[in-house]
Amino acid sequence: MFNKPSVYFIMGTQNASGKDPLSILEEALKGGITCFQLREKGTGALRGQDLMEFAEKCRDLCAIYKVPFLINDDVELALAVGADGIHIGQEDMDCGQARALIGKEKILGVSVHSLEEARIAIDAGADYLGMGPVYGTQSKADAKRPAGTTGIKKVASHFPLTPVFGIGGITLQNAGAVWQAGACGVAVISALSGADDIALQIAEFKNSYKGVLI
Repeated sequence: MFNKPSVYFIMGTQNASGKDPLSILEEALKGGITCFQLREKGTGALRGQDLMEFAEKCRDLCAIYKVPFLINDDVELALAVGADGIHIGQEDMDCGQARALIGKEKILGVSVHSLEEARIAIDAGADYLGMGPVYGTQSKADAKRPAGTTGIKKVASHFPLTPVFGIGGITLQNAGAVWQAGACGVAVISALSGADDIALQIAEFKNSYKGVLI
């Protein structure tokens, strides 16, 4: 999931826009995403047993295509379904605590918004960082103000061995700047979940790394 150019897909049932979320996920897996994060939050989000069963189906699909399956902000669920890892934000839990709970073998991703937050996350054992929102986004009601690619440049230059993913409002038109800033990948939600041709969209994101669109 850390090799350039990586396309990291994030989705919950609320992002499916009336379509079958499992069909969207399978299309994305067939199309070549390098990681999938289940982020089930917001109005109408699944809870309890329904969430457990949906997470298990996502896990099984990801396993077929040998793509890492991560869960957002829910260590208990991640451990219960045997996810490959977890992603946490600054408002979720301490990253050192998260690492202790999931163990050394599972993937830990952390959302950061500054060089200092990146340093703390890396010291606590983060495997990768998500920086954003790079651009304006409609996918998160609680999103912070867009920061552009400056933060990615700073973190990538100070911590060249730690993979950084840009997230927030990334499209085919602006992805090139994210790659150029030093990101190893782009993390996208609606750019894939709402695409008419998901496989083509993934291919174009990967080609944007080279400055080429299909």
